[in-house]
Amino acid sequence: MQLTPHFTLHELTHSDTATRLDIDNTPTKAAKNNLKILAEGLEEVRSTLKGTPITISSGYRCLELNRLLKSKDTSAHVLGLAADFSCNRYASVKEVMEVLSSSSVEFDTLILEFNSWIHIAFPKKGVAPSYRIYEIDKKGIRLYGKDSSMDSERR
Repeated sequence: MQLTPHFTLHELTHSDTATRLDIDNTPTKAAKNNLKILAEGLEEVRSTLKGTPITISSGYRCLELNRLLKSKDTSAHVLGLAADFSCNRYASVKEVMEVLSSSSVEFDTLILEFNSWIHIAFPKKGVAPSYRIYEIDKKGIRLYGKDSSMDSERR
């Protein structure tokens, strides 16, 4: 099912881990509605990156899959409002992060994870974006571009 010109329901719900472990990662009706918001947000990301394709490594996660991946139950992935992605046509993931963090894309959370991929979460319809920008690596989680670690809800 095509959600937007460049993103499908399958792309935003597919999980190799779920397939391998026979976990049903079918989104709930509410999550499916949110996946439309996610796809629209990802279209903005793609446009901001000059139309460059992005590769989704993780989108919607049912609660069972999310727990298996050791993420919090409150993760935006469970709601269908977050995706992890990369964009190989840019020199580095950090360059993509710089472009998005200073763009007009309306996101809730933008996280540079292990300098390998970006996590982006969007607000529910009618909710103002909160523009939280973090970086996660072996040292912990911190505000993007800052050296000090901080406590924060993880995805």
